[in-house]
Amino acid sequence: MSIKTIFNEQEVPESYRVPLKKKYDTYLLNGQIKKWNGKTSEVFSPIYSKDTDGVLKPTLLGTVPLMGEKDAMEALDSANKAFSNGTGSWPTMKVEERIKCVEKFAGLMKLKREEVVNFIMWEIGKTLPDAQKEFDRTVDYIYDTIDELKDLDRNSARVKLHSEVYAQIRRGPLGVVLCLGPYNYPLNETFCLLIPALIMGNTTVFKPAKFGVILITPLLEAFAEAFPKGVVNILFGRGREVATPIVKSGRVEVLALIGNSKSANALQSQHPKQNRLRLVLGLEAKNPAIVLPDTDMDLAVEECVLGSLSYNGQRCTALKMIFVHENIIETFNKKFIERIGQLKYGLPWEEGVKLTPLPEPGKPQYIKELIDDAVSKGAEVINKGGGETNHSFVFPAVLYPVDEKMNVYHEEQFGPVVPILSFKDVQEPIDSIVNSNYGQQVSLFSKNADTLAPLVDSLVNQVCRVNINSQCQRGPDVYPFVGRKDSAVSTLSVRAALRSFSIRTLVACKNNQLNKDILNDILDNNKSNFVSTNYIL
Repeated sequence: MSIKTIFNEQEVPESYRVPLKKKYDTYLLNGQIKKWNGKTSEVFSPIYSKDTDGVLKPTLLGTVPLMGEKDAMEALDSANKAFSNGTGSWPTMKVEERIKCVEKFAGLMKLKREEVVNFIMWEIGKTLPDAQKEFDRTVDYIYDTIDELKDLDRNSARVKLHSEVYAQIRRGPLGVVLCLGPYNYPLNETFCLLIPALIMGNTTVFKPAKFGVILITPLLEAFAEAFPKGVVNILFGRGREVATPIVKSGRVEVLALIGNSKSANALQSQHPKQNRLRLVLGLEAKNPAIVLPDTDMDLAVEECVLGSLSYNGQRCTALKMIFVHENIIETFNKKFIERIGQLKYGLPWEEGVKLTPLPEPGKPQYIKELIDDAVSKGAEVINKGGGETNHSFVFPAVLYPVDEKMNVYHEEQFGPVVPILSFKDVQEPIDSIVNSNYGQQVSLFSKNADTLAPLVDSLVNQVCRVNINSQCQRGPDVYPFVGRKDSAVSTLSVRAALRSFSIRTLVACKNNQLNKDILNDILDNNKSNFVSTNYIL
């Protein structure tokens, strides 16, 4: 097997080139883009190229600041000052004015589309269409969030009277949010945390993921120009050096993290007042597919291939276990590996490419260990070339038959290895889901409503989304995205995220003439941004 490599920059189409070996030495603190003169960390692409000696190595994209506890505390001070215990200009600002800031940011962000898309390809190996989709989907999410907040605010723009008590109920901010995004969707899923946190009046400290970090740098100016000082602070560095001291200080109200439970558990345990720390977490999943004997075989195969190997399986919503009824297992496996054999592998910008290099340096070795463990315990790699590795590229391995003795049965592989299990009784995969530590989604494949209905009724109490004849997925973003067990805390969707980053707050008074006169004075003369019946169109 061979994968094309970049021998010199001239071989890359000009429109997809990025600067190489560049020093990215700025960060955002208290509304200012500051120059960094301290330690730096090298950022490599999973795309290999030949160095001056002709040796293939990961391509060096550049360096970014390697910040520490002192810098983290400065950013936290900035965010706390901007929030000012809820009295700052941002948390007390009219909703309409906060919306204008976010709209301004979205407009500036769109100007950076090509630059950000190219960095997504180079930094994390995502294909060009998927990188473009991630950018465009993020912009759409921002505007959808704005529309949803307008609707939410309109519904709150009245004073209620019940049991002789007047009240106006709105959603208020929580405080300072520490935002940590994932590498596999470093723009979209990060902004699905950051944007609703900001628009609800919180102030933020944001650290990009370990991979997919340079792509944030083109947006620093947009953040600085669109938001008041201290509202957004962007740091670069390792989580334990930056995030840990922030949480340990106790001066952060929300931990918003999409990643793994090990990191989430370690961070939240550092907070001195854990009951005050709100968690918004998207964590691991081990989403299964259950393919029943009365399925549409071609449909099931296509959806399972897409579900298990889109972006090389590096999605929390990926299908990571495929249960197939024993009566159709041979046919399914044959068609499944035939379809995988048709997937094109190569560099992200090449037309029609589906399989690309893996951004995590240790992932090829981890995949090999999973395969070796499964094979030593009775599984086989049933597809040609499965598991073959060339530097950062791993060709997908289909393992069958898989059982509970194997590590791949229990661990979230987050990469191009697909475990397949056969079952005789549908209770077998159900028991596996019940006993799993994870409970995000499941995919069911059948043409028969009588078969599907009882499964749906059982599984909606084990996972948070049951997909019928389709792969597991997050979208559309207006639908809830959540998980049970160890898979998530809080709900993310356009509407739910606004609620996750806010709290219901009300102003109330008894129904008497004095209070009515006060309310009328406040409302008629627009004296309060909270107590207001202004209607956002």
